[in-house]
Amino acid sequence: MERGLSKTQITGLLLLIPPPLFWAGNFIIGRAMRGEVPPMTLSLWRWVIAFLCLLPLAWRPMRRDWPVYWAYRWLVLRLAVVGVVAFNSIVYLGLQWTAAENGLLLNSFIPILILLFGAMFYGQSLHRWQVIGLILSFAGVLTIILHGDWTRLARLDFSIGDLVVFSAMVSWAFYTLWQRKVPPQLDRIGLMGIQIAVAIPILFVLYLGERLLGHVPHWSPEAYAALGYIGVFPSVIAYLLYTIGVARVGAVRAGMFIHLMPVFGVGLAVAFLGETVQPYHLVGITAILVGIWSTSRKGG
Repeated sequence: MERGLSKTQITGLLLLIPPPLFWAGNFIIGRAMRGEVPPMTLSLWRWVIAFLCLLPLAWRPMRRDWPVYWAYRWLVLRLAVVGVVAFNSIVYLGLQWTAAENGLLLNSFIPILILLFGAMFYGQSLHRWQVIGLILSFAGVLTIILHGDWTRLARLDFSIGDLVVFSAMVSWAFYTLWQRKVPPQLDRIGLMGIQIAVAIPILFVLYLGERLLGHVPHWSPEAYAALGYIGVFPSVIAYLLYTIGVARVGAVRAGMFIHLMPVFGVGLAVAFLGETVQPYHLVGITAILVGIWSTSRKGG
């Protein structure tokens, strides 16, 4: 990173490293639980757990900042709907029909969508280092997913589930861009708490609709453990760190860190599945890291 980055920005960049690790685990669990826990049930109870974990820390700032929430009520509602309700529910729904490999590839479009939507709708200029970093990082993601064989790209089988997952990526891009409109003095823990509080009633209605359609969960110790993980790590810790990171370094830089998900996926596979690091892993990871570094430059 360049000398021109402030200490606050450097801290913000470091805070953006854990979220993709936790979110990578969320994708894996969402796919693994598809036969046991329906998507709206998983999404609802995930956020109920997250809210209960967050409430002891969020209650005081939520009460203090209530006038600010009301002044920005439509922004808070939009953030809750696209970032808490829509993104996660749609991802879990799409993973019912598509492979994790396809979901990972589609997830990597988020930084591209942030860059494009920022330029199209919010007057965000496209800097040279942003474009270079984006291309390098996305090429690194493709290298890992395709196992270094780019001819596999033509053989990827896309389905209705992929379109569903892609719509979730669109919602996350807007969630990231809208974070810039949040007043900087607003407490991020309280903001996360109020977003979840707004989202839970909406998720409950979706959950009831799912039950009426006959989709019921089959709870097991594994399902409870999976729910506990996604209720704490990708829901509370990752969201808070990501929100703080966006506030400190901007939407485009923050979005680039999503490309770290396949990097952590490789590490998890080596650590827990006994897989070995291949040359294409190293090439892809290097391209991703160089791309993030390019976007994190002062001119980016």
